[in-house]
Amino acid sequence: MTQTKEETGVKTIIFDLGRVLLDFDHRISAKKIARLTDKDAEQILGLFFDSELTLSFEAGRISPLEFYSRVKEMLGLKINYREFVPIWQEIFFFSESNRQVYELALKLKEGYQMALLSNINALHFEYIQKKFPIFDAFHIVITSFELGYTKPDPLAYQKALDILGSPAYQTFYADDRAELVTSAKTLGIKSFLFTEVGQLKRDLIASGVRL
Repeated sequence: MTQTKEETGVKTIIFDLGRVLLDFDHRISAKKIARLTDKDAEQILGLFFDSELTLSFEAGRISPLEFYSRVKEMLGLKINYREFVPIWQEIFFFSESNRQVYELALKLKEGYQMALLSNINALHFEYIQKKFPIFDAFHIVITSFELGYTKPDPLAYQKALDILGSPAYQTFYADDRAELVTSAKTLGIKSFLFTEVGQLKRDLIASGVRL
């Protein structure tokens, strides 16, 4: 049976978090840690961003305390957990582009199921909840540390679709990382690379979303 345009239209919209709704820079914490160890900021950055350790933390396979212990051991840090946490957390900032995406999400929430799907660890998520009131633009916030999978693992997207009750062909997804967009496309999700707000709006309109 042929599906109608109404049946195939977008009903769920998923946005990524980092560098889409909220900017961040791991170099902020790497530079602070560099003052406390014999490693330079670039070496520390390699440990903090997309390392196996950080990915395990983002997938919820290790606790915040275990993550701190591993970092402390690897870098020879002489600070306690309470001192480490703010250094690790305070890397986020809200840009004009972020504000425009947030306002767009609020508008879209009136007619579509809005979801956030983010590779994020428990400490960063806790900090953002306290400091940046942006999650109210979404009906559902899905985090990798609660999901147990990180993008671009196809299971991360499939589990998100299951939670949302949304077929891939009725789902729009925007992310700033090409490899994550490519993986989502393999499931049939209408997936687009986020570069700036104007392009995001054009991609939404091209997918049949009413702005």
